[in-house]
Amino acid sequence: MKRVMVRSVFDAFEYVMDHFYCFGEEEAGVLKDSYAVISIQDTHTEGFGIRFSENQFCRGVLTLYFDDIIQPVEGAVLFSDEMAAQVIDFIETHLDADTLLVHCFAGQSRSCAVGAFAVEMLGGDNSSYFQKKTPNRYVYDVLDTVYLLRQIGTS
Repeated sequence: MKRVMVRSVFDAFEYVMDHFYCFGEEEAGVLKDSYAVISIQDTHTEGFGIRFSENQFCRGVLTLYFDDIIQPVEGAVLFSDEMAAQVIDFIETHLDADTLLVHCFAGQSRSCAVGAFAVEMLGGDNSSYFQKKTPNRYVYDVLDTVYLLRQIGTS
């Protein structure tokens, strides 16, 4: 994986559509890199009405439904250890993709936390995520803890 991109749902859709071209017009496609998508959607609206799917450019899609909260709230879904395990497995499975595209509604909190974790998991420096953005610290910490426990358990 060469890069991790964190985007809003609108910007993620635009990125995906930059890969599209009409039949017989392959040169019209702006982007040709491969990517995998982690789509983080809200639960109160049952998602955003957009579903990403695999194609010649998209190697895989993981859609998770949880809300931008840091503690249990009645009627909302808190990010869980099981979701963290799914994220970790997905990243490990799609290392051959050029880009990991992570989005939530605004691209500021939940997706930023997953993006920061992915960069760290892939051996990169994620400090800019914490200096320039506002990752959901709860989501990041759950991911970090589940990954650490896996590393300890496999040693």
